[in-house]
Amino acid sequence: MRRDTFLKSMAALAATGGLPLSALAANNIKMMIPANPGGGWDTTGRALGKALLDAKVADTVTYENKGGAAGALGLAQFVNASKGDPNAIMVMGAVMLGGIITGKPAVSLGSATPLARLTSEYNVFVLPANSPFKSMKDVIEQFKKDPGSVKWGGGSRGSTEHICAAMIAREVGVDATKVNYVAFRGGGEATAAILGGNVTIGGGGYSEMSEYINAGKMRALAVTSGARLKGVNVPTLKEQGINVEIGNWRGVYGAPGITPAQRKALTDMLLKTTKSKSWAESLEKNNWTSAVLSGPEFEKFVDDDFASLRATMVKSGMI
Repeated sequence: MRRDTFLKSMAALAATGGLPLSALAANNIKMMIPANPGGGWDTTGRALGKALLDAKVADTVTYENKGGAAGALGLAQFVNASKGDPNAIMVMGAVMLGGIITGKPAVSLGSATPLARLTSEYNVFVLPANSPFKSMKDVIEQFKKDPGSVKWGGGSRGSTEHICAAMIAREVGVDATKVNYVAFRGGGEATAAILGGNVTIGGGGYSEMSEYINAGKMRALAVTSGARLKGVNVPTLKEQGINVEIGNWRGVYGAPGITPAQRKALTDMLLKTTKSKSWAESLEKNNWTSAVLSGPEFEKFVDDDFASLRATMVKSGMI
């Protein structure tokens, strides 16, 4: 019997109650990480892979990194190469929505199958250790004098740090279209640019920057949360008179064309994993907030967030 015929038979049995859905769980997971190594999606994907193994819901996990265009290149490859594959999953999140809004790629997120939101993380803005600026106030003063002289570095165009820079501009009275934003293919490249002093100010997930902040290689200026992060002595933008708050959520999608039973099996696998000790350790280590959401609620959340991000980007002059 052909493998795809066998899987369809299993799905039919599960749908009629003749087979437990757990029997459909994909044991050899193929994970698309639509970003270069070293960034937030990469960290999330590999932490998830470890938790899948530790929770014993997967036998093996293989990874493929495909960076560029805020995840759109990885999305296109995932959609085109994984149709109907119940073993294939892709890490994604708010950054991908922003990239789709600005880049309008040929392949839409709607081609893949929504599974679950996992986490939310707030960004931190940092300076290179040898920067002549000492505070966010210093940066904003220069930004007001000469917007183009301040290079804001971060992930792809449409990333949360890009959107946040435009929101900051609007709040401090600078034309958001004059933000000099330098986009990088992933968090690893952005981090290297910040460390090398190739940008004035950089933004990214706190988990990506924490080791450099703690080592004194970067100076943390502000976090994008509404209140200070637990155990992190960095003021919020709001504390500094800039009324901006924005979070960066991350989730998982399945391949196009999988059956409802296969989708449920993958979702159940992820939900079980989020309750594991390994995943709890990753949340604490990376200062991620658990934000688990699945099923129709997750699907609606993505649609609503897409509309909200688009409205924010229009208001901020990004599109």
